[in-house]
Amino acid sequence: MKVELHCHTRLSDGSFTFDEILNLAIQEGIGHLAITNHDTTRDLQQMVHTGQERGVEIIPGIEISGYDFARKRRVHILGYFIEPGNAAIEALCSPLLERRHQGCLTAIDRLIKAGYLNTLDDVMKHAEGGTGIYKQHIMHALIEQGYTTTIYGDLYKKLFSRGQSGEQPGIAYIPTEYVDACEAVRVILQAGGVPVLAHPGQYSSFELVPDLVEAGLQGIEVWHPLHNQEDERRAHEYALQFNLVMTGGSDFHGFYGEKDVQLGSKSPGLHVVNELRERKQALSNKEMI
Repeated sequence: MKVELHCHTRLSDGSFTFDEILNLAIQEGIGHLAITNHDTTRDLQQMVHTGQERGVEIIPGIEISGYDFARKRRVHILGYFIEPGNAAIEALCSPLLERRHQGCLTAIDRLIKAGYLNTLDDVMKHAEGGTGIYKQHIMHALIEQGYTTTIYGDLYKKLFSRGQSGEQPGIAYIPTEYVDACEAVRVILQAGGVPVLAHPGQYSSFELVPDLVEAGLQGIEVWHPLHNQEDERRAHEYALQFNLVMTGGSDFHGFYGEKDVQLGSKSPGLHVVNELRERKQALSNKEMI
C-alpha cells in the first residue's frame, strides 16, 4: 500500500478538489494520504472523516511558507498530524494568506493595464472556493487567453521574474512577506504536529537545518520530484546527523505542478507514517512531563 505525504488541493495551489484527489488515491492504491495545503488547515476535519468512510487515512497536514531572513531564502515547513483550526496556526498563517492574495490582486491589475488580461474574473474563476489567488491561477487564465501553453514556461519567467543578477523584476512580481521558518516549526509543534523541512534541495535550505532542529524540527523531506541524487544524499546525511525522520512525497498539484508527477510516486513507505506518529506521541508525552 502506497503512502503520499505531500499533496495540495484547490484550497491552495492545486488544480484538483479533495474528492478528485481521494478518488485518484484509491485508484493508485494509496492508503495513507497527507493533505498539506499552503498555510491553511481549512476543511481538514471533514477530509479525515471522508477518508475514513472510503478506507483511506487522511493525515491532517499543512505546508507553511517560511523564510530564512539571514540568507534571504524561502524555506517551506510541512506539518503532520496537526490540529485543524489550531489558534496558533491561524494566527501565523491567516495574515500570510491575505498578503499573498493582495499581492496577486496587484499583479492582476498590472497585467490588465499591460493588456494581458481583460478582467479580474478571468482569474477568479480558477481561484473560486480556495483561500486566495495564486500565481498558478493567473497563469491558467493566460493559457486560456492563448498567451502560453504551460504554467511554468518562458512567459511565467518573464512576468514573475524576481529580477536577480541586476535584471528588472517582471511586471507581475510582487514580493510576499513570508513568516520566519523557525517560528513555523514552533507553531506546528504548538498545534500538536510534527514539523518536517520540505524539499531543501529546491530552495537550498540545508544551511538552516541546525537552527530548525533547535526550534524543534523532527523530519526532512528526502524524496521529492525536484530533488536530484545529490539533494537526496545531503538530506539523508542531515537526517542521520540530527536524528530526523526521512520523508518523501510527490508534492502533487495536478495541472499546476512544476513537474508532471503521479500521486503516490514518491511513496516513502508505511514505516515513515509510523515514525511520524511515534514522534507525535513522544512530543505529546514530553509536554505532559
